[in-house]
Amino acid sequence: MLNKDYKLITEKLVVWIQQKVKEAGCKGAVVGLSGGIDSSVTAALCKKAFPENTLGLIMPCESNPEDQKDAKLLAEKFEIEYKKIDLASVFNSMLDVVDLVDDQKLSLANIKPRLRMTTLYYYASLNGYLVVGTDNRSELKLGYFTKFGDGGIDLAPLGNLVKSEVREVARVLGVPEKIITKAPSAGLWAGQTDESELGITYEEVDNYILTGEASSKVKEIVDTLEEKNQHKLALPPIPSF
Repeated sequence: MLNKDYKLITEKLVVWIQQKVKEAGCKGAVVGLSGGIDSSVTAALCKKAFPENTLGLIMPCESNPEDQKDAKLLAEKFEIEYKKIDLASVFNSMLDVVDLVDDQKLSLANIKPRLRMTTLYYYASLNGYLVVGTDNRSELKLGYFTKFGDGGIDLAPLGNLVKSEVREVARVLGVPEKIITKAPSAGLWAGQTDESELGITYEEVDNYILTGEASSKVKEIVDTLEEKNQHKLALPPIPSF
């Protein structure tokens, strides 16, 4: 399933990022550093593409302190310029002015990636950079991202790689093993992990995407989420009359 030349894929991704940024008339990249594998791979690719013009933003928002340590570890290993911007006070200011109701966990949690998106675009504008996203093919298939949050980006270099393939690219790049093997999490709330929320593993999702084979449970979950979240991948509908 993963019998590909990931060194060559890595090299092609670096060139692709360079081309897309230059086509946009920009000079570099800004990436959110979460401490996870997707953001780590994306940041390392951008650093190779633009050694002097890559900025990483660590944006905790009542987040796990360990994730911040991993983000800093990645930035320092690859010598990526980075800034830490704590968004907790901004998030809490939002909570002071919106209606808080029962069963609001996901609605509140989605504010966090949207605040991060706003921050990324602020620094992109300041520097003449593009916002390079971290969404992979598995997440795009499921619609497992926040619309106008981590889905609010200019480029998605990992968009054609399933999660298992992102790990292969991570090893080619030399991403720390600690980051490669940690449980994937969007960091939306304490203890949250992608796979516990989805109810299936990325390995199962990846296998279904690449081979079309899966258990009935996996097929139902993936197909349902794909259909439900199609709007996240489309432009807003415009009437034709």
